[in-house]
Amino acid sequence: MKVDFYHLTQMPLERALPRIAERIVAGGERLLIVADDEAQRVALDRLLWEYAPESFLPHARLGAGDDTAQPILIAPDVNASNGARNIALVDGEWRDDALDFDRAFHFFDDDRIGAARAAWKGLAAREGVERRYWKQNDAGRWEQAA
Repeated sequence: MKVDFYHLTQMPLERALPRIAERIVAGGERLLIVADDEAQRVALDRLLWEYAPESFLPHARLGAGDDTAQPILIAPDVNASNGARNIALVDGEWRDDALDFDRAFHFFDDDRIGAARAAWKGLAAREGVERRYWKQNDAGRWEQAA
């Protein structure tokens, strides 16, 4: 299983997440987006509808319809009722339940860097976990730092 740590330094989550979601959906896969805060989930729902006029990311919030039919599901916890094998943890909080997926995207900013470092170190001893750390350069492009 792969875990990608995304340290948000210049590009906000609102620009980084839709790009990853587009790639997952284009590949015929599903995504679970996890955020504990209700206001953040509402904002993410709106973001996925409005982030680019030429794009469409089919999604819903958990419980808003037929969860099993959603390519992208936004939830308060690790509840992949849409059958997702990819998970995006967008509130800066690592959850070990993400290890049940094929791939996890862990987004965090400078306010959560201590917790992200602890998660990174904790995953080092886990068998079958491939970790990658992505950081933005001065031009705002993602570079693999570890």
